[in-house]
Amino acid sequence: MSSRTYFKIMKDQLQQEFIAIYGKPAANAFFSPGRVNLIGEHIDYNGGLVMPCAITLGTSMLTAPNNDGVFRFRSVNFEDTADIPLQSSYTKENSCWYNYPLGVIQHFLNDGHQLQGLDMLYHGNIPIGSGLSSSASIEVVTAFAFNTLFNSGYSKLDLVKLSKWVENKFIGLNSGIMDQFAVTFGEKDKALMLNCDTLDYEAVDSNLGDHVLAIINTNKPRKLAESKYNERVQECAAALKALQQELDIHNLCDIDTDTFNKYKHLITDAVVLKRATHVIEENDRVKLAAKALAGNNLAEFGRLMYASHDSLRDLYEVSGKELDAVVEYAKTDTNVAGARMTGAGFGGCAIALVKADAFDDFSSEVINYYTAKIGYAPSVYSSLIGDGVGILS
Repeated sequence: MSSRTYFKIMKDQLQQEFIAIYGKPAANAFFSPGRVNLIGEHIDYNGGLVMPCAITLGTSMLTAPNNDGVFRFRSVNFEDTADIPLQSSYTKENSCWYNYPLGVIQHFLNDGHQLQGLDMLYHGNIPIGSGLSSSASIEVVTAFAFNTLFNSGYSKLDLVKLSKWVENKFIGLNSGIMDQFAVTFGEKDKALMLNCDTLDYEAVDSNLGDHVLAIINTNKPRKLAESKYNERVQECAAALKALQQELDIHNLCDIDTDTFNKYKHLITDAVVLKRATHVIEENDRVKLAAKALAGNNLAEFGRLMYASHDSLRDLYEVSGKELDAVVEYAKTDTNVAGARMTGAGFGGCAIALVKADAFDDFSSEVINYYTAKIGYAPSVYSSLIGDGVGILS
């Protein structure tokens, strides 16, 4: 089932929920997907190539205007609610989910847009804290909705940059632009090979054929803002500074593996060297992966997925026993073309390319293997590659 089909079915139920909360029907409905990164991990903040795609899980947002000058935030997924009057500026409130749409509103106000009160209801089926970009999905669906409702004139790329500002400045997480880009520009059956420095991208044909994308949530939530994510960003900055002693580069990914091998002696810290080695080799893997996908060579793409995971485990050290257990099982299953952790790591999700007719068997077996090894069960989802943000008709 496609994401939009699911949410169109859900829309009727959500409309009833909206009426129960607000005493009136919603006037508009919007949808934004989550994303997985097929390959190219921890590259976005190093100016390199990533290959995300939109998935068939996401966030819907129903809205209706009000005359009270109040933004009302409600969610099917969270108990926290807020009724916040329209004012000139806002600050983040604790760790509530509505900080993400509140940050979007702040950016619209910063740019001088005239807004009015809005009643809102959100619903998502992206596992929270899994690394599938639930936050970017909420940011982008809100930005798209406000842009549409208030005729603000932003382009899709403007919405991406706006949402990234929310994540970086309002929420305070030093993440790259990949998540917001993927959920905005995603296309059905296409992966986006995105240059995170220039924001140029190529939509790569990614027909999975007789395979589906299995998403395995380890159910070990990762608190990304409190994790070692920012530490990795700093280590990469240290590697770049060392290489700049002799190389005129602005990002780690400005060089390929061959060039890196000639100059890596400039990096004297062993840990920093490991981080840089992953980044530059992973960037080269993305180029190879695009060729494999475009040529329908899922076996080669799968090999690159496994190589990516090994590097994230051993060189970048952002995996963990939970993610490793999923990939360990995948390597024993002949119906799996490849598997790797996806997202920032430290928990969250792994992905695997699994033959569609074997998905149910894969799901039960990986749950059994993981549960025996880790002590609790993962959750397994089947997804296709879906469309980006839009109006839910």
